[in-house]
Amino acid sequence: MEVQFTDEIEQLKLGAGQTFHGEGILAITKALLQSGVAYIGGYQGAPVSHLLDVMVQARPYVDTLGVHVEPCSNEASAAAMLGASIHYPLRGAVTWKSIVGTNVAADALSNLASPGVIGGALIVVGEDYGEGASVIQERTHAYAAKSTLLLLDPRPELGNMVKLVEHAFAMSEASNMPAILELRIRACHVRGSFVCQDNVAPRVSTQHLIAEPAGFDYMRLAHPPVTFRHEKLKTLQRIPAAQRYITEHGLNEHIDGSRHSDVGLIVQGGLYNALQRALQQLGLADAFGGSELSQLVLNVTYPLVPAEVTAFCVGKRAVLVVEEGNPEYIEKDIGQALRRAEVQTPLHGKDLLPPAGEYTVEVIAQGLIQLAERYLPQVDLSAARAWLAGNGERRQAVAQAMGALPARPPGFCVGCPERPVFSALKLAQQAVGPVHIAADIGCHALATFEPFSSGHSILGYGMSLASRAGVSPMMQRRSLAIMGDGGFWHNGLLTGVQAALFNGDDAVLIIMKNGYTSATGTQDILNTPDDEAKAEAEAHANLHQSLAHKNQSIEDTLKGMGAQWLRVVHTYEVDAMRRVVQDALTSDFNGLKVIIAEGECQLERQRRIKPWMAGRLKRGERVERVKYGVDEDVCTGDHACIRLSGCPTLTLKDNPDPLKVDPVATVIDGCVGCGLCGANAQAATLCPSFYRAEVVRFPNWGERLIAQARATVTGWLRPAGG
Repeated sequence: MEVQFTDEIEQLKLGAGQTFHGEGILAITKALLQSGVAYIGGYQGAPVSHLLDVMVQARPYVDTLGVHVEPCSNEASAAAMLGASIHYPLRGAVTWKSIVGTNVAADALSNLASPGVIGGALIVVGEDYGEGASVIQERTHAYAAKSTLLLLDPRPELGNMVKLVEHAFAMSEASNMPAILELRIRACHVRGSFVCQDNVAPRVSTQHLIAEPAGFDYMRLAHPPVTFRHEKLKTLQRIPAAQRYITEHGLNEHIDGSRHSDVGLIVQGGLYNALQRALQQLGLADAFGGSELSQLVLNVTYPLVPAEVTAFCVGKRAVLVVEEGNPEYIEKDIGQALRRAEVQTPLHGKDLLPPAGEYTVEVIAQGLIQLAERYLPQVDLSAARAWLAGNGERRQAVAQAMGALPARPPGFCVGCPERPVFSALKLAQQAVGPVHIAADIGCHALATFEPFSSGHSILGYGMSLASRAGVSPMMQRRSLAIMGDGGFWHNGLLTGVQAALFNGDDAVLIIMKNGYTSATGTQDILNTPDDEAKAEAEAHANLHQSLAHKNQSIEDTLKGMGAQWLRVVHTYEVDAMRRVVQDALTSDFNGLKVIIAEGECQLERQRRIKPWMAGRLKRGERVERVKYGVDEDVCTGDHACIRLSGCPTLTLKDNPDPLKVDPVATVIDGCVGCGLCGANAQAATLCPSFYRAEVVRFPNWGERLIAQARATVTGWLRPAGG
């Protein structure tokens, strides 16, 4: 049972005059349909996952509009979809996560931008930047400038964001440039409302097909010698056309200063809300967007319009560019435009603001204070300084009151099938010695944190096996790579497995086969168990392991490519996994050794079985739940079990024995009965304090009879008064 977006899909159906309420990314999804999009694709990833997930579940509705929706195997295949807009008047949109996705798509984007498009082409990128990001700290701006792509950074207000989507398509068609709409985390999740328009069925669609393919036109290919002509078209025609569109439609917003109009701020649209809040702290803005300083809000950050920028800066005593991230692309372009126009207005940016890092309200406020000290000496900054100092004092007070807070690194979900693999890997290394481990992007990357601290590099999604190619020939002991099934299909099959088999590399690969692209929201992939397999598992009440061998696509693919050493092990069998890992690391076989670690994603398992169990209980049918615990009388307080597991439900509590000082281990509520703690205890020959209990609701008559007999016998054995 996957996450359902029933309410969100209903919002997509709203018509003209009705009001949409919801998150920013869902507003963007609605805006695509209002703009007459003909096809939508992409690769999932926060913070834009909901766009594609909602569209996939909304297929019955979008099919009525003739809109084609297709989840892609990676970002490169998503970008390649936009090739439909090169020859045909089709509006297309694709989406992916941040700079890492753009890196993967770079080849296709370059070849798309060279001939340009006649149908509007839009890429919605989740600009995963700053403290809350899960990726490398880079920006999409460089790709826009490098490949001549429109780059929109909308002010985070739903009505404005929706308007910018519609203009992005139109501007793409007017300039023949593909467009990128970047959305920061806060923009994706900002909540608000806007008045809808009717969804527009595209003129050419799955219901109104193209009768004949376009005639051959060599100029529409990204191939020499016409690429030399394309380069000139970018600068002589496309950028000027985009700049005209920006100016004619007023896409960048001008806000006149109410008191200090001779001091200006140029800000990326996505940072507008943070800037306004910072201005409020200095008493230079109100809560409704009114500002005492003039502002130029760049909803389009590439290309800039030099005439617009210089007109804003002329006559001002100073201008501050609020540009998040490094390098300062926008600040340099503005400085160049001013110098060429011989405008001598002092320009500030990274000299007053940090050169890198997320621009929070506090960070921006510190830069504004420096600006005011230089150019607005009449402004009383005491309240702003007190606010900043107070924030620091409150943090210090909390730290002193609570002491040093324990580190809380991210960890696997309770019952995650990948945790036991790293427990087994830890045990295997005790026998064979430490090995070089190439980690990968995905849930398994959480093993780089304690208690496993496992992984020497992360080079890209599905790139682990490829990333050990340079180091493994130099190692005395075999290297090992970890890869998820999502990463396997995304990239690892070709960049890792194919290369290792072709080169005859002697290496070990563990593929986490949990059935989904779990780290991005448990989207389905090629080896996701089908509904029949899930139904069969429920019917046999064996919901933990019976899905293991229902889909052999990874195994068949590996065999077809020539993999000779292949082992399949259920992840929760820690001792079996340990033995297989040791065998792979010490085997006489010289070549690629692949271990497939099978175990369904626990989130998906719980989403499926909880409603199933609730239904059985409601009908008064038998339900069995496995629960693990620790006998506190046996536990010695060694805590090796915790160091080997890291499960959030395996924790500590005070020792009930007043003569013992060390706290004992305990299993708290939330345990899903995966059995890892007991399997670890057995595999590592730990203390025998773990027990397994079967909690049965609505037991049958035989079980009731046995329970009564057991109670009678234990009653006889119990000491008097016990």
